[in-house]
Amino acid sequence: MSNKRAIRSPIFEQIGAIVETDIRKLRHDPYELFTRMIQPAIWLLIFGQAMAKTKAIPTDSLSYLDFIAPGILSQSILFISIFYGISLIWERDMGILQKILVSPAPRNILVIGRAIAAGIRGVSQIFIIYFLSFLLDIHIRWDALALLGVVTRGMLGGAIFSTFSLIIASIVKKRERFMGIGQVLTMPLFFASNALYPIAMMPGWLQTLSLFNPLTYQVDALRNFMITGEASTLGLTLDFGVAFLTLLLLVVIATRTYPKILY
Repeated sequence: MSNKRAIRSPIFEQIGAIVETDIRKLRHDPYELFTRMIQPAIWLLIFGQAMAKTKAIPTDSLSYLDFIAPGILSQSILFISIFYGISLIWERDMGILQKILVSPAPRNILVIGRAIAAGIRGVSQIFIIYFLSFLLDIHIRWDALALLGVVTRGMLGGAIFSTFSLIIASIVKKRERFMGIGQVLTMPLFFASNALYPIAMMPGWLQTLSLFNPLTYQVDALRNFMITGEASTLGLTLDFGVAFLTLLLLVVIATRTYPKILY
């Protein structure tokens, strides 16, 4: 038993060190939390309320604001996570990445640590969306199990898209190219999901495409946990299963591409 603990503890210590280092950056720049409030506030306070008045999108018994609140949370996590890889390019240019890569920590541990750190960063968006939802009288579930589900699924979504971002950064290697690709990817991921409208009202080709979009499953799970009386359309087993498999695949790819950013 003691041998197993000796083997496991360095792994968790290495992951913890990576996570702590990344979170420490956020503590040194607290204003970033305030700037993150702007985009979800615009979507909920302006777009959401305007579209709710038109009643153009069928959401059954839900109000439109209830319907899109989980989608805006998913979008906020996506937008933060998809640009996470730029820190990798910055660390390479500053010479920090070279020191990290020569450490004894395995490459997959480095990737997993960064994914967890990005997931934790995404949790800040949950507080922002819940605060705005309270002001707008959105029917949020406040029970502990629902909150735990939102935090867990939000962190998982942040880990997925940040790992995808690391892969992009390892391939393009230039800040300008990375920013361009990131901006190109966010809009299709967002609009080809169920964040703003039900899958049923999409054209057939877009419905098929949305089923290959990991954001679709994130929105579906968050809608189940966040909104009173709302159940998952696709099923929580599928929502979490797709997320874990996607994250596992991306971690494997990122582990192989991670060191290539140096060359």
